[in-house]
Amino acid sequence: MQRLIAASKWQSIRAYFGKWENAACFDITFRTLPRVVAARACVIHLCAPHGCAELSDPAKRDNARDTPADTLPDFRNLGVMLRILLGVNAAMFVAAAIRAPTLLLIPPHAVEIGAFLEPALLATVLVLYALARPLLRLSYWYGAAAVVAVCAVVVDVTYTLQEQAGLAAGGALGWHLAFGVLSACVLLAYFRLRDRAFSPALAEARLQALQARIRPHFLFNSLNAVLSLMRAEPRRAESALEDLAELFRNLMADNRTLITFAEEVSLTRQYLNLEHLRLGERLQVEWRLDPRADSAAVPALLLQPLVENAVYHGVEPGVGTGMVTIEANVAGEQLQLTLSNPYHPEHQHRQGNRMALNNIGERLKLHFDVEAQLQTAVVGERFEIRLAMPFRKLH
Repeated sequence: MQRLIAASKWQSIRAYFGKWENAACFDITFRTLPRVVAARACVIHLCAPHGCAELSDPAKRDNARDTPADTLPDFRNLGVMLRILLGVNAAMFVAAAIRAPTLLLIPPHAVEIGAFLEPALLATVLVLYALARPLLRLSYWYGAAAVVAVCAVVVDVTYTLQEQAGLAAGGALGWHLAFGVLSACVLLAYFRLRDRAFSPALAEARLQALQARIRPHFLFNSLNAVLSLMRAEPRRAESALEDLAELFRNLMADNRTLITFAEEVSLTRQYLNLEHLRLGERLQVEWRLDPRADSAAVPALLLQPLVENAVYHGVEPGVGTGMVTIEANVAGEQLQLTLSNPYHPEHQHRQGNRMALNNIGERLKLHFDVEAQLQTAVVGERFEIRLAMPFRKLH
């Protein structure tokens, strides 16, 4: 069926451009057409009054897209570890308050519980840190069960060691096991709710990117640029249509997961290829990429929206050449990205810049918590965006 549809589209195009039947513009090959038709279908559905709908079973596709997949927290993350330590210690004081008959006896009970709790807590955090990669490979519920089991085993081992050493454990084993398992369940529920609380930022990022793609200044100018190349440079026109189709395909995909930095760079290059068609030599791009950064895990649609902002706010308002610089470095256990573009104070009221930056900042917090940073600064006549996040390879 798809081949029949593609063939029908092909015949329609040939009939429409019948006067160019023997011209070089028809050097575009049949293998490219399905991707072009797919891009056109994406545009039609994006521009439809009811929003983005899929051709097959739209209700299920939209429901799956709007429902975020549950994932375990990354136990290598500093923010996750701090929240675990603070949460369990807060629960310890609550337990001490419940057990103490008077307010004056709360501190002694807290010390008694903490004498056992702190070694068990630190041991649990270290074990979860070591098992972070295997746990992330599991489905959510299997992973959650594994985390609870780890907590129970560590509590049991710690209690046994303290008893053998003749140290007071501050209560029966059953009480400590119940406290550890309950704390693990509460913290897992907290991280799950927190992840879902941030999920609108991911949906908003996807929506913003899709809306940006159909802005007249980008989409229609790009299509007009392609049409102008059809006769003179058919191969270049074919490449541009492939880039446009691939760009839409990536933007329509589920962007909740992490991808490699190399994939994000590839998407950004495709976007810049299309912008070069309409801006020509006015758009200059300098890449300074550390090869080690290619395998780094980054949120999808991290770099491309920032580059688009650089073009929209830094290159378009100018009258001459605009240089966009993109730099990526790996410093120890950190991935550092720097993007700069010409700064035009009189055009900074243009819509979208701050909204995109805020959204990317929220998504970085979701994936990397306190280990991620986003900073902006005006340096001379250039606007700079600096990103920093943990350097981790996709498992």
